[in-house]
Amino acid sequence: MDLDTLITIAPNLFLPAAFAGVFLKAMLLGLGVAAPVGPMAFLCMRRTLAGGWRLGLATGAGIATGDGVYAGVAALGLTEVSAFVTDHGRPLHLLAGLFLGWLAYAALRPKPTGPETPKEDGRPAALSTLSLPRAWASSFLLTLSNPPTIIVFAAMLTAFVPLSALSGAALSGVEVARLRIVTTVAGVAAGSLLWWVVLVAGVAALRGIMAPRVARGLNVAAGLAFLAFAAVELHRAAAS
Repeated sequence: MDLDTLITIAPNLFLPAAFAGVFLKAMLLGLGVAAPVGPMAFLCMRRTLAGGWRLGLATGAGIATGDGVYAGVAALGLTEVSAFVTDHGRPLHLLAGLFLGWLAYAALRPKPTGPETPKEDGRPAALSTLSLPRAWASSFLLTLSNPPTIIVFAAMLTAFVPLSALSGAALSGVEVARLRIVTTVAGVAAGSLLWWVVLVAGVAALRGIMAPRVARGLNVAAGLAFLAFAAVELHRAAAS
């Protein structure tokens, strides 16, 4: 292989490593955004305790999908989409507050004191009708109801996953940008999903050995947390 040919293909030799670096950085970003305890964490834990790991994982997958969508919007720099979501923050916060309020009611409402007939799959009646697609869709929409997430991803992507990381590749600027966006979105979604898999696995492991009194206490704690988060969302809607 002559020197001219080597100089021509050399940038592409480092391209996979560059994209792997972008993916890992985006994955860490998705993990960092998902990890803080918030309403989505309580929702995922409660559904795992009540319905099992499949329901919890479907919930986590919906959250990870929402994170990936917002990361894609931030990476694409879609000002129209960002402006639309930001301009409609009031109804989005209102819907999020009402949904969180309903979750608080479902967690805190008095349970029947008489004998109950358990379902065949062992789920409580309150969540026995919640299918996996509905669990995914509800958590996905709740994730999208938080417009500031776009700003967070835009700021962190600029500093954490810069486009210059892929400069020098023997590809056009458009090709590099497209591949970077796809890699970034995939990394953010993978990192977010990794967190929810770990959380669901831990809660599911405790579910089988947890005393009913402890489970009820956690359910009440989740309900109070939902109530607090609902109040915050409704305040944001009123202040918008």
